[in-house]
Amino acid sequence: MTALDVIRAEHRSLAAVLHTLQALARGARAGRFALDFPLLRLIVEYLDSFHQRYHHPKEDRYLFAALRARTSEGGDTLAALEREHAEGDGRLVQLREVIGRTQARLLDVDALAAEVDRYADFHWRHMRTEEDQIMPLAARTLSGEDWASIDAAFANHEDPLFGAAARERYRSLLAAIAEHAPPPLGGGSSQI
Repeated sequence: MTALDVIRAEHRSLAAVLHTLQALARGARAGRFALDFPLLRLIVEYLDSFHQRYHHPKEDRYLFAALRARTSEGGDTLAALEREHAEGDGRLVQLREVIGRTQARLLDVDALAAEVDRYADFHWRHMRTEEDQIMPLAARTLSGEDWASIDAAFANHEDPLFGAAARERYRSLLAAIAEHAPPPLGGGSSQI
């Protein structure tokens, strides 16, 4: 797989998790099921450890850096995306706090659903910008040599931060989310 294929696949994983998160919050708000706080914490762990610590740093370090080295086109967009990558930590802290306050009954489910929607909307816009603007720019601007280096970085299974063990952990997290989410979102097999 090329780096762009990897990014698209990771975006699809994030989209599935965001859809599940929104469906959980909306379903609880509509009274279809109770909030599963261990599942919500598992989702937040996935979002934090995978997208904030794994996905975004690779985009910044390899793809965005190569684009900056080749062209000034898209510079403002790259800067905005990097700010959003940094902003993601704060948004995740806010989401985690709202989940905790909802569990402690300091906030109601409506407040949680609104925060989940804000969080998800932020990521939908972010991914759309990457896929509609930055990835096409990269495809037409970067050289074969650039791509060889970027693809190797995204395929490198030996990197201690981004290697095979880390990928397996995130696959396991994603599988656990799918297994424990209530139907029709997942298998709803048991509590975590």
